[in-house]
Amino acid sequence: MRLEGKVAIITGAASGMGAEEARLFAREGAKVVVADITDENGQAVARQIEDTGGEAMYVHADVTSAESWQSLVEQTVERYGGVDILVNNAGISSTAYSDPLDMDGWNRIMDINSTGVYLGTRAVVPIMQAAGGGSIVNISSIRGFVAGENGHPAYEASKGSVRIFSKAAAVRYGPDNIRVNSVHPGFMPPMKSSNAALATERDDFIRQTPLRRRGETIEVANGVLFLASDEASYVTGTELIIDGGFTAK
Repeated sequence: MRLEGKVAIITGAASGMGAEEARLFAREGAKVVVADITDENGQAVARQIEDTGGEAMYVHADVTSAESWQSLVEQTVERYGGVDILVNNAGISSTAYSDPLDMDGWNRIMDINSTGVYLGTRAVVPIMQAAGGGSIVNISSIRGFVAGENGHPAYEASKGSVRIFSKAAAVRYGPDNIRVNSVHPGFMPPMKSSNAALATERDDFIRQTPLRRRGETIEVANGVLFLASDEASYVTGTELIIDGGFTAK
């Protein structure tokens, strides 16, 4: 198994891509910490992993809070002895706020999508340094490369921030054998925070995607698994785009 003996924290793991990553990591031998603010769903994901022979625990964690991150890491180390992998997956959709000039929307999206990644990295780096290395995978978006016409512009700003922060962290912590990479999904099943009314935009997006379909969460999870695993031992500071060819045009 590709993550045998590894301990992985995955944020936003109560649903969507995060839950898919958690289940896949567990199947590959990792001890998985399912971190989220949605307690019932997060606990269900952890139970599902355990019911299928994996090892997992759920921790309530607000990625915008340094104190919450500290508690999350402390609980992980107490339970499993360390942190080998961090997947900064938690995020909020560009369509969570309809008004592009909404300042509250800007702050909220930046806090979750961008500051949350910084705080998570800040929390695990000392543990990884002491252990001799680790892998951090930050979930960005194709909107870290190209802009869209709809949604709050904080989304593009936040995902661009994740992209370049990942490079900065890779350069800074590479001498500590800590690898940091970003993953950039294209059109996927809608996030829980998405505006479900934008069906026409989703159809247009599919027409613009060379593979003419949306991606599936397992396709992103497989890419995250590769970057988290020792198979990517010489991969750091790079971007993995999983978008059906959208940004190739």
